[in-house]
Amino acid sequence: MGKVALVALAILVCVAAVAGLSGVGVYNRLVSLSQGVDAQWSQVENAYQRRADLVPNLVATVQGAADFERSTLSAVTEARASVGKVQLSGKDLLNNPQAFAQFQAAQDGLSSALSRLLVVSEKYPELKATQGFRDLQGQIESTENRISVERMRFGETAQAYNTGRLQFPANIVAGIFGFKEKAYFKARAGAEQAPKVEFSFGASPAAPQPARP
Repeated sequence: MGKVALVALAILVCVAAVAGLSGVGVYNRLVSLSQGVDAQWSQVENAYQRRADLVPNLVATVQGAADFERSTLSAVTEARASVGKVQLSGKDLLNNPQAFAQFQAAQDGLSSALSRLLVVSEKYPELKATQGFRDLQGQIESTENRISVERMRFGETAQAYNTGRLQFPANIVAGIFGFKEKAYFKARAGAEQAPKVEFSFGASPAAPQPARP
C-alpha cells in the first residue's frame, strides 16, 4: 500500500474517531437533558397528586355546610375522577401529545372546579369560620401555586431538551436512538384575558334629578 493510501486511511480513521467521540458526547447530552425533563415532570406529578389528595377532605368539609351548592360539589368530584382516568406513566405521557393534552384538560378542569368551589364558599360565612376549611383552603391555594411553579420549570427543561434535540448533529443522533419530542403544557383558552370580577353591593341609589324650572 502506497504512502498516499496510508495517509488517506489514517485521515479516515481520525475522522471516524472524531465523529464517534462527537456522537458519544451528543448522545450523552441528550440523555442528560431527557433525564432532566423526566425529573422535573416528577415534581409536577407530585404537586398534582398532593392536590388530588386534598380534594376528598375538602369535599367532606364543605358538605357540612347547609344548602351548599350540590352542582359545585359534583363538579369537583367528577373532575377529580377524570384526572385519575389518564393511566399512562410519566415517560409515555410526555412522548404522547394526544394523551398529554387529555391529561392537561383533566387537570385544568379540576383547577376550574376547585376555583368555583372556593368562590361559592364566600357565600357561607359559617363555613369560612371553620378552622378545618380555612386550613384546607390555604393548602389548596398553596398547592395551586406550587403547580404553577413546577409547570413553569418543566416547560423550561422540556424546551431545552427539544431545542437541543433539533440542533445539528443532535438531530441525527436523536433520530438514530429514538429521542422523541417532549410534550408541553399549553395555556388554557382565554388565559390571556384578565378575569372579570364583579361585586354586588345592592342597588345603587338613583342619581338626583335636576329640579324642573
